[in-house]
Amino acid sequence: MEKVLDVLQNSTIASISGQDNRYRFWGLYGQVAGEHDQKFLDRYTNDMESILLFSGLFSTVSSSFIVAMESDLSPDPSDTTNALLAQLVQIGLGNLSAAGSTPVDLASTWSPSASVVRIQMIAYASLSMSLLAAFGAVLGRQWLGYYKFYRYGRGSLENRGKRRQEMFDSLATWYFDAVVQSFPVLLQISVLLFEVALGAHIWYQQPSIAWVIIATTVSGFLFYLLTVMACLISPSCPFQTPMSTILRMMHIDSKIIS
Repeated sequence: MEKVLDVLQNSTIASISGQDNRYRFWGLYGQVAGEHDQKFLDRYTNDMESILLFSGLFSTVSSSFIVAMESDLSPDPSDTTNALLAQLVQIGLGNLSAAGSTPVDLASTWSPSASVVRIQMIAYASLSMSLLAAFGAVLGRQWLGYYKFYRYGRGSLENRGKRRQEMFDSLATWYFDAVVQSFPVLLQISVLLFEVALGAHIWYQQPSIAWVIIATTVSGFLFYLLTVMACLISPSCPFQTPMSTILRMMHIDSKIIS
């Protein structure tokens, strides 16, 4: 019996069995982690592509709107023409004092109204946020590509598994989800600012048409606000939005419920 015990103690069977268990563990870990990472990458890649597509289309619409309002920032050439014609008529009638001694130059004294400047500021802020969201989506795709190709590194199965877990934990440490979710929030704010600028611009031209835009904007904003509140109150609510995700990370939901 003592000889048998000595043989078992000096044997490598136990260490081999332990190594096999570790190998099976990290092999199973790699399989489960690979499935999780594939879903993770597919989800965020699709989100980034949607942001790029929508921001591109929306930036085109917003730019066209800004170009259409560009004339409001400069004097109307017809006003200068009419003033010069009126001055010529006064000179023809011999009324030199009314005509003045110098040609009319409305551009030197003209300045856009405060309302026009505010509307332009809101419109340009909308366009800037849309472009910023697109820029963030491009960065997001680069971050996802870096995680995809460098999450395992090189080495043994165990070392690659530890490397992947370290990179995955860093996603939570650096609030990767909150940063990526902020890009569609920027796009949503951009759309809201565009609606505000559009409604204000139309208001000074035709208030009855502006009321349609204002009513639509307010209705959409209230609906969005209700969905965000519902998601904060009930985490199982199906109407999840990027804004509700960010607010939940900031623990705003606990304050609302309490």
